[in-house]
Amino acid sequence: MFTDSHCHLTFPELTANLLDIRLAMQKARVTRALCICTTLEEFPEVQALASQYDNFWATVGVHPDNEGVTEPTLDDLLSRGQMARVVGIGETGLDYYRLGERTVSDMEWQRSRFRTHIRAARQLGKPLVIHTRSASVDTLAILRDEGENGTPGSAGGVFHCFTETAEVARAALDLGFYISFSGILTFKNAQDLRDVAAFVPLDRLLIETDSPYLAPAPHRGKTNNPSYVPLVAAQLAQLRGCSVEKIAEHTSHNFDVLFSGVLT
Repeated sequence: MFTDSHCHLTFPELTANLLDIRLAMQKARVTRALCICTTLEEFPEVQALASQYDNFWATVGVHPDNEGVTEPTLDDLLSRGQMARVVGIGETGLDYYRLGERTVSDMEWQRSRFRTHIRAARQLGKPLVIHTRSASVDTLAILRDEGENGTPGSAGGVFHCFTETAEVARAALDLGFYISFSGILTFKNAQDLRDVAAFVPLDRLLIETDSPYLAPAPHRGKTNNPSYVPLVAAQLAQLRGCSVEKIAEHTSHNFDVLFSGVLT
């Protein structure tokens, strides 16, 4: 029924409890999950997890925040992206939130890494999983520059754990991307984000946990897991004045459409 479009089940907070998590997912009617890769070092474990369970899939990518890890080449992403159960490229993007003493100009390595992921996704014909934080202008500009405009040949993809403005959402939608919302949507101080979520067309919505992070209310502050994704759906249903079942149906269908042809 429900699909968690973004989780990190290979992170240590969740790995040790995987069997319990799968049981909780079953009870919560969460039938599928996409396991997200954040480093090449992590990829074998992510891909193995997706290969072990027929309701899990995997991505390959290096998170923009990750430094001191293997820098992905185009060939790295292409070879891994063709492996069984790998359905997307990412998570990738830009994150200027933790610049510290650095400037935006100093983050060229992030922008170069992002371009490598986009080119891999286009060559493979697999969607991008986009992370953007305090960097939406550059994120959108690079996508456009690399030809991601929703026309044939575009990889497309999803802006995951969306926390940006309605203007950014419109721009992402115009480029053919989906928008995914996490447990942040349930936080008391997230009314602006709820307004954005109410605006995004139903046929372009996805839901996620981003677990082990960002557990939705009433579990905020605890370790998140995919069995909590119905709480995100419930918040969307309340915003839209519809049933939770309708949100589950549409977001699961959207997941199928986005990854059409690669869910194997």
